Amino acid sequence: MPCLNLAIARLTNTGTDNFAIWVVKAPYPSGYVLHDCIWPVELSQVWQEWQEMFGGDSPLGISSQSTLPQRTPLPINLVSSPSGQTAGYSSRLMQYLGISLWRWLFDGSILGSLERSRGIAMGQHTRLRFRLEVRDPDLIALPWEIMQREAGQSVMSLSQDLLFSRTTSEVESLPYLRTEQALNILLVLGENENKNLQLEKEAEILKQTLTKAGPLGSNSQGYAPCMVHTLLQPQPQELIQELETKAYNVFFYAGHGLPDPDGGLLFLRPGMTLNGIELAQVLTRNAVKLAVFNACWLAQPAAANGQAIPSSSLAEVLIRHGVPGVLGMRDEIADAESHSFIQAFTEALRSRKPIDEAVAEARQQLLTTYRFNQPAWTLPVLYLHPDFDGELIKSFDEGITELPDTTIPSIIASVPSAFLRSLAPGGKTWLLRAGVTRIGRTKDNDIVIPEPSVSKRHAEILCRNTFSGTTPVRTYYLEDKSTYGTTWVSSSNGWQQILREEVPLTSGMQLKFGSSRGETWEFIIEDS
Repeated sequence: MPCLNLAIARLTNTGTDNFAIWVVKAPYPSGYVLHDCIWPVELSQVWQEWQEMFGGDSPLGISSQSTLPQRTPLPINLVSSPSGQTAGYSSRLMQYLGISLWRWLFDGSILGSLERSRGIAMGQHTRLRFRLEVRDPDLIALPWEIMQREAGQSVMSLSQDLLFSRTTSEVESLPYLRTEQALNILLVLGENENKNLQLEKEAEILKQTLTKAGPLGSNSQGYAPCMVHTLLQPQPQELIQELETKAYNVFFYAGHGLPDPDGGLLFLRPGMTLNGIELAQVLTRNAVKLAVFNACWLAQPAAANGQAIPSSSLAEVLIRHGVPGVLGMRDEIADAESHSFIQAFTEALRSRKPIDEAVAEARQQLLTTYRFNQPAWTLPVLYLHPDFDGELIKSFDEGITELPDTTIPSIIASVPSAFLRSLAPGGKTWLLRAGVTRIGRTKDNDIVIPEPSVSKRHAEILCRNTFSGTTPVRTYYLEDKSTYGTTWVSSSNGWQQILREEVPLTSGMQLKFGSSRGETWEFIIEDS
């Protein structure tokens, strides 16, 4: 899918009202253009009026050398509804701000780059993926998602030919991302401040949505299988341990949150918080693809003396540390609004849609339910890592083909099982699959050996079913797939190193993976 990335930065050496807008990524070679412009005083006035009407409890100003003129009525009384009747002031204000932001951003060569990129996407019969990087902290709180070219045209975040998200180029590289065909969600319900957040109801709505198309884990109606595990007001260590021990691809937080200089604060339980920097470490270490925060203000930066602190919003901090996708709320959101959003968003994810497309569908649901002149649909803010395509789970035709079970049901009981047992004190015993058992360092393997000398895809144990007359026979083979050929097999001559070889296994044979001084494993066939 073609992608156009724009960046906005304040030119501090030429005056605080001067900005640069440029193309960071374009789908064609000559698309990397630059445009200098001045922040108009009128836009500050529109933003001030927006805050007074929709701003909630956390307004942020835009620092400027220019002094706002004496308040005069904005020229927005000409905007009318499709029926020809004059729309309410809130609708006209929202529309006027969206048009003003669009005209300021897409001017001159920047507009030309957008139009040509859209044309390329149309020629490829696909959408344009548009990502906006706002480097100036004062402008992050603005609702860029409402931009529209003119009255009567679709806003960018609801466009049929464009997928909108925010991003930042100052990021850590993406961690290894598992190829998955199922949603595995960790749902964390944090502190219920003043008992005014309906957290249990929110958890129930999420689970109902995930099971709406069929039983948990089913593929009925094309929906992806899904597992949800809930932690209710966990201690920070309990949360970290859960993420470390399970292969989750979605982290979902519902509860109380506040902006903070260290990337926002999550209030897990009374007296126990977790900041964005701390959370980022564990999410990236465990390859979580998407973090969703159904809490107020966590897409907003923290403020000091009325001015935004750079790189302080939770969404920004997580993306900068390498989390592929982060969804947070720009301002306060009501329970009913958040529940509507959850239902539409998770259902779109289960339909295997990319994250940015799922957000657009959920945003449309909010607009339909609560109308254009209410700010609910403008509140979700999606950040995507610049190297992430937004794909959370693979569709059936793109995913990895799973090896089918080759066991004949009528002979299961008559064939002995095989195991791989660690000989270390307190070591684990793993049942081997009737097909291929994958061994490696990462969590997408069947047997995980978390040692630096073990490759991500280190080895496989193959099980082959044959018959001796009418008697079923299983034979097992070990195949090395490691980077440096560091799979070891015991023999009468001592330890032998195999490299890209396949060797037969007999019960009692000892194996090592990685370092020759590492853990010893024993292959066992039951009752042999």
